Amino acid sequence: MRLLNKYNNKNNIRFKSFEKTLTISHERGFKTIVETGTARGKTKFFFIKKYNWKDGMSTPMFAEYAKFTSGKLHTCDISAENINNAKKFTSGYSKYIEFYIKDSLEFLREFKYSIDLLYLDSLDGHDPVAASNHQLMEAQIAIEKLHDKSLILLDDKGSKTNLSIDFLKKNNFKIIFETDYQVLLSK
Repeated sequence: MRLLNKYNNKNNIRFKSFEKTLTISHERGFKTIVETGTARGKTKFFFIKKYNWKDGMSTPMFAEYAKFTSGKLHTCDISAENINNAKKFTSGYSKYIEFYIKDSLEFLREFKYSIDLLYLDSLDGHDPVAASNHQLMEAQIAIEKLHDKSLILLDDKGSKTNLSIDFLKKNNFKIIFETDYQVLLSK
């Protein structure tokens, strides 16, 4: 998708999977994106904003897509600091984003809408057991809010995805694209 070209940076190691995910989302007419784990970017010297390409920059890309499609990004993070940083990087898209400062499990339980695209990236993958269990619980809660054409993008393949991929496969989702870092599933 052309609108993502500015994110095609050699340091954005997740770009190809985001591009594929949003291309399919556009083909399917998706409007509702749910993200757990907000991309935080970096702020230097209290005011200079800088992309953190290691982060993947999911929130700005999803926000840009939401604006392009007149959709809505619902992004959740337990850290108010992360949310505030994400707001700085998406200030021109505020009409298309809802920010939630809360635990992702509580957020997903309370979310009342059908989800077109679900991006699971909360809880850092430094502890693969805890991260895998957390992502599995997110998938278990969210699955009832997904529909037959929904996409699920899982981040940190191999550290967070160890349990959720099997769960989703048992619920008729299939891997349709994957990289060294992310896995995209659909029915």
